[in-house]
Amino acid sequence: MKRLLSFFLVLFLFLSLVKTTFAADNFSTNYNVNYTVSSNANTHVDINVVMTNLSDQYYAASYKILLGFTNIKNARASDSNGQIIPRVEQTGKGSSIELAFNKPTLGIGNKSTFTFSFDTGEVAQNIGDIWEINIPGIAAQNDFSQFNVNVFYPSYLGQPSFIKPDVGKAYLQPGKLSFSKDQLGSSGISISFGNYQVYKLGLVYHLENTNLFPITTDIALPPSTNYQDIEVEDINPKPINITTDNDGNWLARYYLNPSQKIDVNVTEKAKVFYSPKEEVLDKNQINEYLKPKPYWEVNNSEIQKEAKYLKTPSEIYNYVVGKLNYDFLRVTQKDPRLGAAKTLQNPDSAVCLEFTDLFVALARAAGIPAREVDGYGYTKNSKERPLSLVEDILHAWPEYYDSAKRTWVMVDPTWGNTTGGVDYFNVLDFDHIAFVIKGYNSSYPVPAGGYKLASNKNSKDVTVELSGDFGLPQTKVETEGIFPANVFPGFPVSGTIRVKNTGKFVSTGQKITLSTNILKPGTQTLNVGTIPPFGYVDVPVNFDKTPILTNAVDQIKITDEKNTYIYSMKISPFFFNKWIVLGVISVVSFIIIILIIAIGSRSLSLLKRKQRSDLRWESQEPPQKS
Repeated sequence: MKRLLSFFLVLFLFLSLVKTTFAADNFSTNYNVNYTVSSNANTHVDINVVMTNLSDQYYAASYKILLGFTNIKNARASDSNGQIIPRVEQTGKGSSIELAFNKPTLGIGNKSTFTFSFDTGEVAQNIGDIWEINIPGIAAQNDFSQFNVNVFYPSYLGQPSFIKPDVGKAYLQPGKLSFSKDQLGSSGISISFGNYQVYKLGLVYHLENTNLFPITTDIALPPSTNYQDIEVEDINPKPINITTDNDGNWLARYYLNPSQKIDVNVTEKAKVFYSPKEEVLDKNQINEYLKPKPYWEVNNSEIQKEAKYLKTPSEIYNYVVGKLNYDFLRVTQKDPRLGAAKTLQNPDSAVCLEFTDLFVALARAAGIPAREVDGYGYTKNSKERPLSLVEDILHAWPEYYDSAKRTWVMVDPTWGNTTGGVDYFNVLDFDHIAFVIKGYNSSYPVPAGGYKLASNKNSKDVTVELSGDFGLPQTKVETEGIFPANVFPGFPVSGTIRVKNTGKFVSTGQKITLSTNILKPGTQTLNVGTIPPFGYVDVPVNFDKTPILTNAVDQIKITDEKNTYIYSMKISPFFFNKWIVLGVISVVSFIIIILIIAIGSRSLSLLKRKQRSDLRWESQEPPQKS
């Protein structure tokens, strides 16, 4: 596996002057910034500035730079007249560096050249097999005449997998990437080397049945999606079955007796890709992802009003990023979910769910299929890339369906907002792990971390670690035929084929072939749907009725991708079946015996009644003569 490297930095620049307030029109500034990433995760930053005085009425005595880093070492500065001792102060958003020039720049057209350099461990991070470097966009871009950025990285990393913004190969040299002001725009820089990242997930689900009768309940496991592959290492205890819903979620079913409690422990590995696989939707599915739902008030007048002018996913993304402000206080206050309509009324009090709900509602109102993804965002900077869902501090982000590419595309307007404009639209990253997908329903299923009881309300139920290995996906299925051993001719024959997934990876595209000699159709090909690990699917099988006098044994041959199974079925009229004949004889004999007993009993009863009648006649006195 190639090593993986992504870049991203925030740089806010301000000019501090004496005598008068600075106006950008009075000075021209050209920037050349170099980021040199070493193999030990340290980054050396060189900022070279040429400032030209455009007025004879103002001059610059000092310069202030606000950087988004708190860990700055070996800070050095100088101007054309010698060394400058930088004044470094910590701020709530990073570090403030003030440079007092040795000699002010006086006179129109005069230039002041100065440099500032430092080392930091916050730009580059060595996380497992991944390197991350943060270079967000330029604040007040129009205040700079030029702003050129060079990124130097170890050449052994090879060709980047993706570059944000996409400058193409024309600006790519071995170990170096260059960006101009126009190419950067308001976006930051993100470069990645490699194809995927692997995580190990440890999940706990707490289940309880408080009823007086048994119940079945489902839990949602992180599924394989078009962005990630899942390897299920263990589930304890094992579920009855694991099925998929319309959104592709994996639902594990459990049976609970009255008052029973169980903890389900799940260990998975997730292999996350930055480029989505193709996933074709039919017309009915597309229509489903346009419907209004709770929290996605598609028909709300304000939602409709905004959606009228937002025609593309990128326009909706930019609108949401610019409209809302992330509220860090809401993460700890556990305030209720607002939904899209209320979010528009309270744009300054949003967390990831509000960014997601507003995007989904606007997209659906604009005729763009969209849905919600809940999961885990792997981040080591909770200010720039925060996690908002209270249960185990998870994350939420939207995705829309791209009909041209025929796939779901994940975007993250929350992180686009909190990172100061880093592009989380065109390419996401390797850090978003999907736990559940919500499209048909806006509040179900519940992701891992949300299955807590009162007794373990504060337990840590989700752990995510980097993992270097991922198993080779293999399909392991067992096929079982469920058919009657004996059938009568003249009637249709039906049965079931149960296909079990006994492997660690999802099974898709399985085909089962049936062949028979007597039963028709003699050959059938059955397409089996998606089967999650530890799950099974029952596929119904039907055969036409056979001639009424058929008396034979047929063999049903079932062939999956690796094995063949044979089941025998006897087809015979009932009078050829000795057990049925014996049964009929037994029934007839029983009926005859019952009739004989009944007739005998009736004859005896009549005889007794006749004897009693004769006795009555004998006891009567003869009639008197007159």
